[in-house]
Amino acid sequence: MAVATTRVKRAFKYRFYPTDAQAAELSRTFGCVRKVYNMALAARTEAWALCREMVGYNATSAMLTGWKRTEELAYLNEVSSVPLQQTLRHLQGAFSNFWARRAKYPTFKSRKKSRRSAEYTTSGFRYRNGALTLAKMTEPLAVVWSRPLPEGARPSTVTVSQDSAGRWFVSVLCDDRPALAAPANAAVGIDVGITSLVTLSTGEKVTNPRHGRKDRERLARAQWDLSRKAGGSNNREKARLKVGRAHARIADRRRDFLHKLTTRLVRENQTIVIEDLTVRNMLKNRKLARAISDSSWTEMRSMLEYKADWYGREVIAVDRWFPSSKLCSTCGTLQSRMPLNVREWTCACGTTHDRDVNAARNILAAGLAVAACGDGARPQRSTPGGQSSVKQEVVPPPRSRAAAQS
Repeated sequence: MAVATTRVKRAFKYRFYPTDAQAAELSRTFGCVRKVYNMALAARTEAWALCREMVGYNATSAMLTGWKRTEELAYLNEVSSVPLQQTLRHLQGAFSNFWARRAKYPTFKSRKKSRRSAEYTTSGFRYRNGALTLAKMTEPLAVVWSRPLPEGARPSTVTVSQDSAGRWFVSVLCDDRPALAAPANAAVGIDVGITSLVTLSTGEKVTNPRHGRKDRERLARAQWDLSRKAGGSNNREKARLKVGRAHARIADRRRDFLHKLTTRLVRENQTIVIEDLTVRNMLKNRKLARAISDSSWTEMRSMLEYKADWYGREVIAVDRWFPSSKLCSTCGTLQSRMPLNVREWTCACGTTHDRDVNAARNILAAGLAVAACGDGARPQRSTPGGQSSVKQEVVPPPRSRAAAQS
């Protein structure tokens, strides 16, 4: 494979096994990061509520210096200052997303529910000869280097985290030139579903593994055991880890399947056309919410987008209102209605369609039309209502994918 000329930010995630001293130090760091984030959020919220004053990162950084000098918060000096400064930058980013209406108002971090993580920049760690040592630590982390970092890589940030199952991970962010995939002229349309996770315009159907459904009994049993343990006891902590391991097993298997599927689709096709679905609204359907969540359509789209950026491919998103299922891909006739229980139907032109394959072919045709001339054209005789056939967009390449895994 040829090497891409453009560099991208790419994260490599590894598991590591800390010593007791390192685990204690990281746990203290997680607690301090959470404390600083919550205090800064409270200060910014109060300043706006009382004085209509917008407090920025610089002001909260000065507050942090003052907090460290107090007797009550002197313990903040015991951990590295780098993760504390980084959490203030993360809070600033959360407010920026809120002001741009990309996210809701930032919320406080919970000791029990929030993600346990800390981010170190170059001044907070040392990486030499394959050994990674964090600030305030004398020994390097026992990292399992399951795959090598890019040759000559110089990590810019290191994020340490612990999941609900008690496993420790380190994510190393560095510049990389991913290898370009072999040239491909093929284009494919993708229709997502529940029984078949994806249906391709080629007629291929990929069955949904439904990892959550397969492990539902194991998870329910673990949660039942947890509910019967006394609060604060050692047995409750053991039961909580058992629930965390059940969730981790589901998430790991699902992520592995999606990585293999999206990598294959990106390598085999130059153009990939998908639907711009609003999964958040679809989850309001109580009958299908669990199945939709288990399918992880949003995560799959995210993987397609950043991998297409790596390999020089193109992803096109078709508007969610495009009637791909009701449209005949042969003659362009638009059916008046198409209930979900109808999986095969025959058009007036005599063509018998598989509902999902027909939708995938229509999605492909619509995506190729917008790629060719920028018009939302679709293969039908006339546009109902005389309006533009469909709003579509070419998904722009992401600026960075810090948590992306190949």
